[in-house]
Amino acid sequence: MSSPLLSPLQLPRGRALPNHFVLAPLTNQQSNVDGTLSDDEHRWLTMRADGGFGLTMTCAAHVQAVGQGFPGQLGVWGDHQLPGLTRLASDINATGSVSIAQLHHAGNRSPIEVIGTTPVCPSDDEETGARALSTDEVQELVADFVAAAVRCEAAGFDGVELHGAHGYIICQFLSSTLNRRGDEYGGSLENRSRLLFEMLADIREQCGDDFIVGVRLSPERFGMDLAEIRTLTQQLIDTGDVDFMDLSLWDCFKEPEDEQWHGRSLVEIVCDIERRTDPQGRRVPVGVAGKIHDPADAERVIAAGADFPILGRVAILHHDYPQRLASDSAFVPVRPPVSRRYLAEQGLSPAFVEYMNRWAGFIAD
Repeated sequence: MSSPLLSPLQLPRGRALPNHFVLAPLTNQQSNVDGTLSDDEHRWLTMRADGGFGLTMTCAAHVQAVGQGFPGQLGVWGDHQLPGLTRLASDINATGSVSIAQLHHAGNRSPIEVIGTTPVCPSDDEETGARALSTDEVQELVADFVAAAVRCEAAGFDGVELHGAHGYIICQFLSSTLNRRGDEYGGSLENRSRLLFEMLADIREQCGDDFIVGVRLSPERFGMDLAEIRTLTQQLIDTGDVDFMDLSLWDCFKEPEDEQWHGRSLVEIVCDIERRTDPQGRRVPVGVAGKIHDPADAERVIAAGADFPILGRVAILHHDYPQRLASDSAFVPVRPPVSRRYLAEQGLSPAFVEYMNRWAGFIAD
């Protein structure tokens, strides 16, 4: 019997995903110094689209030069990046996979040696040396996220995802410890999430009716509060401006760090929200990422209430994971450590392989 994960998934807007498998936005350090797409990054992503992923997402792509988070990062902040973005979107779309660009700004996590200036943050941050954004600069940040979405639509992407997880700038605004602002962008959860809702509203106003918009959040770490993230997830769904939620859990199956939530897995808790449809009567699916490796893990998160699995490390190990499962219901993915040669065969450039070598136990030699 074919897995239900291999059936199509319709989002509120845009093309249906041919299956429920989503490629996680993965840092790979393969792009050019000016943020333009390299042949290596093009190959890495199109191999996953060719391999059957229903949705293929880029790495975190920065919307301002000052928001770059790591060397070799893909950029979406300038029109000089449009030719590469257009090529990538076209080639992903040609496979039938839905193409999504993840929009990102590293905030206080932007290395000074990479951006060549002082990084920025919602409030002055002594630990990183980042300076607080003025209110005008916050509004400029919102405008640059929106401009990047418009640029991605012009390039032919089916949609974008706003990266609000992992301690980057949207996440920094959501944090009640990092965000100590006294204006309308600080204080209550309503104020701390204001720029995110402004981004969504403006993208909806400036992009087409079928343009897909998702949001990535993480419910733990980086100053996040699980209860607040559950509330925010529901609020985002209720706006009707979001077409999918991407919840990055690091480990779907563990208990939450907050003891008051013990007794159930993290995936069960974050997906236990009122899954009503948006104001237009369209259901907004919720995906999860975090230690989903075997097909049984993917089935398990669906049983726990998620709508689709988001694959990261195992998608590095198998560019054709969905196709393998479709042809063999007993498919068992390999596990690390693997050789550098194996990773090269899976479409990783030498730079990406070296990046993966930082992950303990991933590379055998």
